[in-house]
Amino acid sequence: MKKLYGTDVYVQSAGVHNDMEIDGFSVAVCAELDIELSRHRSRSFSEMREWGDDLATFGLVVALSPASQRQALELTRYAHLDVEYWPILDPTGMGEKRDDKLTYYRQARDQIMTHIIQRFGPATNK
Repeated sequence: MKKLYGTDVYVQSAGVHNDMEIDGFSVAVCAELDIELSRHRSRSFSEMREWGDDLATFGLVVALSPASQRQALELTRYAHLDVEYWPILDPTGMGEKRDDKLTYYRQARDQIMTHIIQRFGPATNK
């Protein structure tokens, strides 16, 4: 999002779990687009609340998996926010060779980029 829209929109990444390191294949395929993920860390919704983030101040939660969609919909019981589910390929565990794995990760990356542009319009960050 920051690559496409700069600081026009505030984005916070959250996951169902916060104990996972960012996947090296994700880092590699995003680096191909000059998107830096090596220092990225996933936070859970509970961790965000513990750190003082008021989830009610967010307008939209985008879920990329059925598990995250269920958790995001649970949040709507306590905060007014929209939840969208963007089904994408889960590349983890796909492909046997490094090049095959990277191909699947690129497909997932490109699906996310397509969803972002369809939802938010053409890039404004130049």
